[in-house]
Amino acid sequence: MKLNPYLMFNGQCEAAFKFYEQCLGGKITTMMTYGESPEPAMSDQVPPQWRNKILHVGLIVGDQELMGSDSPPEYREETKGFSVSINLNDPAEAERIFHTLAENGKVQMPLQQTFWAYRFGMLVDQFGIPWMINCDQSGG
Repeated sequence: MKLNPYLMFNGQCEAAFKFYEQCLGGKITTMMTYGESPEPAMSDQVPPQWRNKILHVGLIVGDQELMGSDSPPEYREETKGFSVSINLNDPAEAERIFHTLAENGKVQMPLQQTFWAYRFGMLVDQFGIPWMINCDQSGG
């Protein structure tokens, strides 16, 4: 069994995943729009302005996959009740990822030392996705 976060967006999925690809050092392996769907009913279910929105995207980071899509407005729900957690051993990389994800977003808890981690922080990125960054080692 493998668990993969599947993120839902309100029309910004492509921009979000290109940002995550750069920030996380991953590789987008799949990106399909509603208009590119081989299932005609799929593209017919969305308004014409959504034909270029993302039906499915996959981003490989290491041996993990982050997936997502744009959810048509009538199915869109507010993102809540979860965070995507990133666990690292390199404090400099934790700092870089945290600050990059926080650009134009909202820091909920600054990256800092806690009783369980050398560095831990929480934020909601510019696309409305909540993240937790955890660094277990001091790197020293």
